[in-house]
Amino acid sequence: MSMTKDQLSIEVAKLYYQLEYGQQKIATELNISRPTVSRLLKHAKDQGFVIITITDPFSDTFALANKIKEKYGLKHVRIAQTPSENYDLIIEQISSVAATFLNESIVDEDVIGIGWGTTIYEVAKKLSPNQLKNIQVVQLKGSITHSNVNTYAHETLSLFAECYHTTGTALPLPVIFDNREVKKIVAKDRHIQHIMMLQEEATVAVYTVGTTREEALLFQLGYLTDLQKDELQRRAVGDICSRFYDQKGKIALPEINERTIGVELSELPKKRLSILVAGGEHKLEAIQGALNGNYVNTLVTDYWTAQKLVR
Repeated sequence: MSMTKDQLSIEVAKLYYQLEYGQQKIATELNISRPTVSRLLKHAKDQGFVIITITDPFSDTFALANKIKEKYGLKHVRIAQTPSENYDLIIEQISSVAATFLNESIVDEDVIGIGWGTTIYEVAKKLSPNQLKNIQVVQLKGSITHSNVNTYAHETLSLFAECYHTTGTALPLPVIFDNREVKKIVAKDRHIQHIMMLQEEATVAVYTVGTTREEALLFQLGYLTDLQKDELQRRAVGDICSRFYDQKGKIALPEINERTIGVELSELPKKRLSILVAGGEHKLEAIQGALNGNYVNTLVTDYWTAQKLVR
């Protein structure tokens, strides 16, 4: 099926602006000449298929970052420039900014605690190899599930460990146990104690927030009954490392929290860097709750979310 000029110009614009292909590569890929690619890009702009907005990072973003720092008492705020509120693009951009921040901030002897989920996996994929010495990497929460839904826990740990020339320490347990007695017994195990001690000693924590929406990753993993999900949806706005909190950042359901294994939220503010990487309209409440709870000292988010945080 041959494309119309409009369709072809959109296809070319996507390759050029979203996937960052060079014009020659696009020409080869679509079997057209390079001048045609150039004309089609101009056509996409002329027709309004491509709208280019330039946000001046030295005025807008810089001022916005300072406002968020002051409002929530943060050490660092990094805001990714995102052309639209498309969530995939937001993840792409914030994970890139977070990886750059880590490349600038990690020092010899750091112990890096990491969460899991799509956002942190994207950060892991963008880390740059480095020559730092004696870095340790540990999972901040249990990583075993009976579900087919991928949390990317293993892949994320492997990529972080590879980047920092170390062996990652996994927490090979379900993150939420069926009852707190079992969790208490398991937490007393010598090997598990060692991992939990490492989580506490972490100088840097990198994590995202989950939501309590029906499609939230944690809700897909079979840890919670429908009744518990309903209760969480009523009381909680989000979770960090599977510990659910309300609007003010207070633990939402102590009963579920007592069955959860992983870093305690109260440990996060003690880290040199407690880095929340999150963005997107649907995560706004969860981000606000985390900031209200004072768990975070470093925020990496997108431009649109940043604007809403200072309203």
